[in-house]
Amino acid sequence: MEIECHLKKVLLGVIIAAFAADVSAARPQTPSVRVGPAADESAPNDSAVAKKDDERATDKSGNSAKIDPKKNAKNSKTGDAGKSATERASNATPNPAAATAAPQMTSDATGATSERTTPPVNSPKVTPAPDKGSPAAGGTASPAGATSAAPGSASFSNINAAAPPHAPAPTSIYRVGVGDVLDIRLQNVGPRESTLFAVLAGGLIDYPLAGDPFNVAGMTTDEVGVRVAAELRRRAVYDKPQVYVSVREYGSHTVLVSGLVYDPGVKILRREAIPLYVLIAEAQPKPEAGRALVMSHSTGQSKTLDLSDTQGLNTLIHPSDVVNLVARPQEFFYIGGEISAPGQKNYHPDMTLTQALLASGGVTRTSSGAVRVSRQSADGRLVPATYDLRLIQEGKIPDPALQPGDRIEVEAAGKKKN
Repeated sequence: MEIECHLKKVLLGVIIAAFAADVSAARPQTPSVRVGPAADESAPNDSAVAKKDDERATDKSGNSAKIDPKKNAKNSKTGDAGKSATERASNATPNPAAATAAPQMTSDATGATSERTTPPVNSPKVTPAPDKGSPAAGGTASPAGATSAAPGSASFSNINAAAPPHAPAPTSIYRVGVGDVLDIRLQNVGPRESTLFAVLAGGLIDYPLAGDPFNVAGMTTDEVGVRVAAELRRRAVYDKPQVYVSVREYGSHTVLVSGLVYDPGVKILRREAIPLYVLIAEAQPKPEAGRALVMSHSTGQSKTLDLSDTQGLNTLIHPSDVVNLVARPQEFFYIGGEISAPGQKNYHPDMTLTQALLASGGVTRTSSGAVRVSRQSADGRLVPATYDLRLIQEGKIPDPALQPGDRIEVEAAGKKKN
């Protein structure tokens, strides 16, 4: 009985030993890449692991030196810089905080190594060569908002230069000249008394508080006030003077008006320029006045303007110009054909075709209603135009306007039309 029990124990030990041998054979081999301190400590006596450690300790000259597994496990944390990208990936820690603590440089090439080295503090920055698609290499431009400037240089973007202000219209400003009398007042100092100062020859004004006389010719009243205030501050007369300047008497801008007017003579302008109709209204033209001859002082040229022309009346008159109103020369039109009183007739501005026919006694009973108007062109040729009088009288077509020198022919009934 004891022998049988002893045999069972021996058989059970053999089975356990065989099972242990199978488990040891089925155990996976330790890879050639170390996975960290935990792997080293878990199998310190593993001969395969020790052999791999000896292989990694072999230097470039072929000399081998065994490395303490614990020391190697400690140095494995700082030795990743010399490993390949595949080894660093296998040694990645599952801790997210540790994985994102220090970003690593990667390489797109298979099996390429990338070392993380800390450059010196004062080392120059190395700029990589521009890609083919970069603006420096002649490629496409950078996205909006991306700027690139050389070290030490200023970078400017989206700087819009302020547009210069438009010059004021000459009909809205007045520039001081010789002969004007200015009223200069200090609003915040002493009694508000009006002080008058004439602009002397050369455009100078003598304002005692401002020191020596200074030139104001060509300035507006606002500009004169700024100049006076600046002189008062410069001379330490007042710290914050409030200067108000106006023109009490105008005398520098003059225009001569003559001809068919009831009030000829020199006219004073209160602006840098005024329209012709304003000047004519002040001079009071006579009924027979029909045209204005304007001689410009600035250009030295003259032009004739019709007083019935609205655009001509808006012509600007400047200082020193001369305006002469004259009668409109006698103008005519010529009419014939089936008309009661043919011949040469006086032309009046804005005369129409029906008005000319009525002024000539009207058409006869034998008229066909067709009226031909011939007008001389610039090259001397006559250009005809035919109108139907009935359509004009019925309001179906407009009544054409005539011009001086027009030839009107009223066609007879039964006459072949061209």
